[in-house]
Amino acid sequence: MPAGSPDPQYRILLVEDDAGDAVLVREYLADTELAYTLQWHKTLSEARTELDGRAVDCVLLDLHLPDAVGLSGVSAIQEAAPEAAVIVLTGLAESQAGADALAAGAQDYLVKDKVEPELLQRAVRYAVQRKQTERAGAALQAGHLRAQENARLERGLLPQPMLGIAGTPVVTATSRYLPGRERALLGGDFLDVVETDDGLVHAVIGDVSGHGPDAAALGVCLRITWRALVLGGHRGHELLRLLERMLVAERAQTDMFATCSLVTLDLSASTATIHLAGHHEPLLTDSGATGEVVAQHGIGLGIAPGVEHWPPTTLRLPRVGALTLYTDGLFEGHAGDGGDRLGPDGLLALINRLSSDDPDSHLDRLIAAVSELNAGRHTDDLAILRLDWASARIGAQPGPRTLPGGTTST
Repeated sequence: MPAGSPDPQYRILLVEDDAGDAVLVREYLADTELAYTLQWHKTLSEARTELDGRAVDCVLLDLHLPDAVGLSGVSAIQEAAPEAAVIVLTGLAESQAGADALAAGAQDYLVKDKVEPELLQRAVRYAVQRKQTERAGAALQAGHLRAQENARLERGLLPQPMLGIAGTPVVTATSRYLPGRERALLGGDFLDVVETDDGLVHAVIGDVSGHGPDAAALGVCLRITWRALVLGGHRGHELLRLLERMLVAERAQTDMFATCSLVTLDLSASTATIHLAGHHEPLLTDSGATGEVVAQHGIGLGIAPGVEHWPPTTLRLPRVGALTLYTDGLFEGHAGDGGDRLGPDGLLALINRLSSDDPDSHLDRLIAAVSELNAGRHTDDLAILRLDWASARIGAQPGPRTLPGGTTST
C-alpha cells in the first residue's frame, strides 16, 4: 500500500487450497468498503512464486496447505514478503494455533466459520497498519543502534589529539569528519595527532578503500597502530612498513588498501617532514594564502606489499602558518549544477576565498560550501585535519622554504 495514500488500495494475496473457502473470502471482501486487488493460490510454492518481485500488503494464509502445515507457512511467507502483513485462517478448534501464529510474527488470525465482511475489513486494515508500525519501530531501533555504532567507531577513528604534554601546545589541531551518505556507517577515513617527548608533533590522515564496518574497523586499527608506533619511537619509512604489515594482517578482503599522509612538525628547526603513501599533498597556509605543497609520492599501503616506496619530503615552515591534511571526499564532489568536479584546483580557489583566521569557522564554512556545490551527488566520506602554529620556537632565520605552489624563498 503506498505510504500516506488517502484512499489505499490493498494488495491482498489469498493462500487457500479449499475452493469453497476461497469463494467465501472473495464474497466477504466484495461486501467490504475496501479498495483492493486479490490474487488466489492453492499452495505455498505458488504463493512464493507470486511474491517473487511483487509487492503485497496483506497475505491471508490457511494453516493447512498441501505443501505446508502450521507455522512453517507463516515463516515461509515472512521470508518471501517481509513487508507484508500476515493474517492466518484457522478452524474452530484451532484457537491455540492462531495464538501461536501471532507469537511467530503474524499480525492477526481469523476463524473461518466466524468470518464476516466487517470483521474481515477491520482485520485487513489493522493488520496492515500494525505491520507498518512494526517496520517503523524496527527501522527506528536500527537507527539508534547505527548511531551508537557510529559513535563507537568515531571515537576510534577521530581521537582526542595528544598535544601539550610539556605545557602549552605548540600546535593547535582542528578536525572535521562528514560521512558520505546520510545515516551511513562511518567509512575508513581516520586521523590523529600526537606530540612526543622530544617536542615533535606527528600527524596522520588516511583513507581505507570502501565503506561500512570492514573499512571502519580497519581504519580504527591503523589509527591506533599509528599512535602506538609513534609513541614507541618509530618514524617515516619504518613506521609505514609496520602499518602496511598490520593492514595486510587485519584486512577483511585481500583487495583492501589504504592511502595516508604522515607529517612530522619540528618547529624548533622550522621544518616539516612529509611522507605520502598514495595520498595527495597537504595544503600550506602562509600569510593568508593557501597552496598545495610540492612533495614526493609513494605507493598506497597494501597495494603491493613489499615494494615499500615512501620517499620523504622536507618542507620549510613559515613563522605563522597552517598545514591542512584531508581525504579525497573534500574535492571529488561536483562543482555546481554541471557535471564538472571540484578537483584540487577548485578546492584551492574555494579555500582562498574563505577567511582562514579562525580554524573552526574556516573548516565549517569550507565543508558547507563543498556540500552545497556537490548537492549530495558524490557520496564519499570527508575528513580534514588542520594544524596551526604561531610560536617563537620557529627559527628566526628559516632559510629557503617551499611556498604554496612549489616556489622557494630565502
